[in-house]
Amino acid sequence: MTNSPSIVPVLTYTDPARAIRFLEEAFGFTTLFSVPGEDGGIVHAELRYGDGLVLIGGPTKDRLSLTYIPVEDVTAHCERARAAGATITMEPTTMDYGSTEYMAEDFAGNQWSFGTYRPSLGD
Repeated sequence: MTNSPSIVPVLTYTDPARAIRFLEEAFGFTTLFSVPGEDGGIVHAELRYGDGLVLIGGPTKDRLSLTYIPVEDVTAHCERARAAGATITMEPTTMDYGSTEYMAEDFAGNQWSFGTYRPSLGD
């Protein structure tokens, strides 16, 4: 059975490759894998530090970073968040990589993403 963290920060950078090198050299992260984009840059990477994991990606126009949390029932989780007053910024959607996900903002404007994708620490 693989080890999967229950909360995963997602950080975006204008230069993800540079960010990965920095995180490895400065803080001791290890790259588990990265996905190159059509332009030769990095569109997605997963870096491990101990039993923690961060996801790295390129910039988006609507956010700098968010927190991703794997959940079993995305639709039920989304409805619970909506009922509690969260602003749903992306309805439950099946992504091209197979995960079903939704995104929300809390009352302070923090970005959250919940989905069925479970990043692995590789253990």
